[in-house]
Amino acid sequence: MAIDKVWQEYIETRSKQAKDKLLVEYASLVKYTAQRMAINLPKSVSVDDLISSGILGLIKAVETFDPVREVKFETFATHKIRGAILDELRALDWVPRSIRQKSRTLQRAYAKLENELGRAAYDDEIAQELGISVKELEEMLSDVSPTTILSLEEARSGHDGDSKQTKIMDIIEDPQGGDALKELGYEETKKVLKETIVSLPEKEKLVVALYHYEELTLKEIGEVLGITESRVSQIHSKAILKMRSRLIRRMNE
Repeated sequence: MAIDKVWQEYIETRSKQAKDKLLVEYASLVKYTAQRMAINLPKSVSVDDLISSGILGLIKAVETFDPVREVKFETFATHKIRGAILDELRALDWVPRSIRQKSRTLQRAYAKLENELGRAAYDDEIAQELGISVKELEEMLSDVSPTTILSLEEARSGHDGDSKQTKIMDIIEDPQGGDALKELGYEETKKVLKETIVSLPEKEKLVVALYHYEELTLKEIGEVLGITESRVSQIHSKAILKMRSRLIRRMNE
């Protein structure tokens, strides 16, 4: 195939011409990934900005790809592109302060009850703790969706590049909440998250799996489960908040 010859040329010579050909060949990956991620983001986030960041990820992918690992370049590149876009979103600090405050309020309530009850709190318990109705709680969960929608990242394993692991660098949104990876250690953090995901109610577990591992959009998940996109957003936010509270509880033990 022609593209194989271009790869061979680039690997042997690292020529700019070969590199440019590869970037053109795989440019559609950037657009596809950016558009898929933008579906779940506020309209204020520009798709063009996501594409610009994704291009940097594609460049890095071309420059660091190692064919010896026997991994498809498309798989390797998609992770690099997604990672570059996530980095840009964090740098933009695009979530309004009022939404972050709601997220912290919910987080404290989930963590407090998790610590007191020794388990994840139910909706009515959280609502009672906050002095609001369950309906108002559901509205809050929808509001804080931007702070949770990118909290769980996919991470390429160090070997085959095709398996997926759960990586929590930004799972605790409140800066005063501490860094879970530093406090618990990477392996302990993964263990806690695995335990939490397993213990989630079936629907929450399914939403996390479909969004973070199968890469479905919230709208697509809603169609699969027969519920509204807004309801999927609420369920996802709730699951992430439970994971955060479990980490906080473990750090405080």
